[in-house]
Amino acid sequence: MTRTAVVLFNLGGPDSVRAVRPYLRNLFSDPAIIGLPAPLRQMLAAFIAWRRSGFAIENYKKIGGASPLLPETEAQATALEQALRDLGDLADFRVFIAMRHWHPRARAALAAIKAYGPDRILLLPLYPQYSTTTTGSSLAEWRREAKRAGIAAETRAICCYPRQPGFVAALAGEIRTAMNGAAAAPAASGRKPRVLFSAHGLPLHIAKRGDPYPWQVEETVKAVLEVLNQPDLDWVICYQSRVGPLPWLSPATEAEIARAGRDKTPIVLVPVAFVSEHSETLVELDIDYRARAAAAGVPSYTRLPTVGTNGKFIQGLASIVRDTLAGTGQDRVLAAAGGGRICPAACRQCAIEQQGAA
Repeated sequence: MTRTAVVLFNLGGPDSVRAVRPYLRNLFSDPAIIGLPAPLRQMLAAFIAWRRSGFAIENYKKIGGASPLLPETEAQATALEQALRDLGDLADFRVFIAMRHWHPRARAALAAIKAYGPDRILLLPLYPQYSTTTTGSSLAEWRREAKRAGIAAETRAICCYPRQPGFVAALAGEIRTAMNGAAAAPAASGRKPRVLFSAHGLPLHIAKRGDPYPWQVEETVKAVLEVLNQPDLDWVICYQSRVGPLPWLSPATEAEIARAGRDKTPIVLVPVAFVSEHSETLVELDIDYRARAAAAGVPSYTRLPTVGTNGKFIQGLASIVRDTLAGTGQDRVLAAAGGGRICPAACRQCAIEQQGAA
């Protein structure tokens, strides 16, 4: 009987207020986040963690003192295991979690996988759109730790799935429901809502190196718009969570909220790149940006939930697992969902291109 380990990659988040500072230190020590030589990077990471920890602790206190990301990811892992059982064509499998910047990290996941003794491993990021700073970083850590652990099982990896039909359908369904509610809100006064597709930001210099993330975010939005099939829909892609003085991708979500206020237009905000709730949805979107919207005079502000354990999304992940495990050739090592490379040549940091250059 073939044993398969499916590994879900996610960012991780502090599990207590005491963990906030070491979590931030781990985050900013990542060479994919700050590309300085190791000694300088470590010193800068310690400084940033010290400087930002007080602010971050206050944010986590607003949502119970800890990140909900691990329990959210555990719920997705449980739902995916059930969906894979329902497919009935995988003999034996188990879903594991590997967080990048807090526990359980790759080393812990590998220890559990080694005890399970799989014949094959599939790495599946909970980042639909690939970036060197997220999936790329998780893959790099996994390879280091797998080599250290002596894992010999055949390993395949999915780098991205920005247009996966289940993911897209889950987003589109939530948008339809939210649009109807926002348009009917008394404060809307009959105005059609504007959809803000809000994605986590990225420093502009990383995007200019050819990181595929902004292109893949655009692909997700295009796919959602195709499913919605509303040619007169008012929409924009925007970016949140900027840190530091460097230029980031634009327009900023805050700027689009201000514009909606000037236009007296209701907002439906879609977290297009997050699939799990965490501080950047529960604090930044639900508290900070909601307050900004009210102050700007936005008639109504509706934030969609992340896809989480939405049945369409989970079925989409199950389809990725099934189809990838049935693949051959290049798909057996690293591929976008559906096989091969999807990024244009301008995306020089495409995971598959980088693998070829390694």
